Amino acid sequence: MEPILTISRLEKSFGSHPILRGVDLEVGPGDVVSIIGASGSGKTTLLRCVDLLEEFDSGEIRLDGESLGYRVLDGGGPRHRLPGRDLARQRSRIGMVFQSYNLFPHLSAVRNVMLGLTKVRRLPEAVARGIAEDWLARVGLADRRDHYPSALSGGQQQRVAIARALAMEPRLLLLDEITSALDPELVEEVLTTVRALAEAGTTMLIVTHEMRFARQVSSRAVFMDAGVIAEEGPPEEVFGRPKTPRLKAFLRNTRA
Repeated sequence: MEPILTISRLEKSFGSHPILRGVDLEVGPGDVVSIIGASGSGKTTLLRCVDLLEEFDSGEIRLDGESLGYRVLDGGGPRHRLPGRDLARQRSRIGMVFQSYNLFPHLSAVRNVMLGLTKVRRLPEAVARGIAEDWLARVGLADRRDHYPSALSGGQQQRVAIARALAMEPRLLLLDEITSALDPELVEEVLTTVRALAEAGTTMLIVTHEMRFARQVSSRAVFMDAGVIAEEGPPEEVFGRPKTPRLKAFLRNTRA
């Protein structure tokens, strides 16, 4: 099958400091690819480039064969950033869940999930509510749909954020350290939700520091080091038989 996501020779710097140094990666339909690595290795920047939240310096990102973010004129020459409406259309096919929940505090859980459906997809309110309630039920929050974020735990808020992303029917779901802001006792309820999504065939690219979770849920694991993919493969190989000294040291320090 053709990959959903193809990243080729991706480079990104902040000023004179290179963050991504020629990253190549493919994600196929139903793949769950976990990206691991030390802080500063480029993991979150990679996700933000895929979601078009960061401009990248060179290389290409393709979603279902369509180049994201830029247009290159026929015959070569300099590339041009796509206009805002085109970026919004492309971004609507990608769901992203952040470390912080980013819920609107003045909206109930169901209204938070409905917002993109009514504003972006222009669905009638009754249709949007039905979709939102269905996704809240899928993440175990049917009885919390009318609660406001202040009345929800951190884990519940993160599950609302996941439901909001999935309600838009994205081709690809990006998860960026979604448990890092949670108390330890709330982590498992969010990871259980992601496991269920993986079992249902949701295509995901996950940045995580939860090594045991990455080992359990991934179809492929990617180790980033200093802006490059230093090692990748099936999780049983990456976690069980690391090849590079850097990955061996990283796993030893994280007790994976």
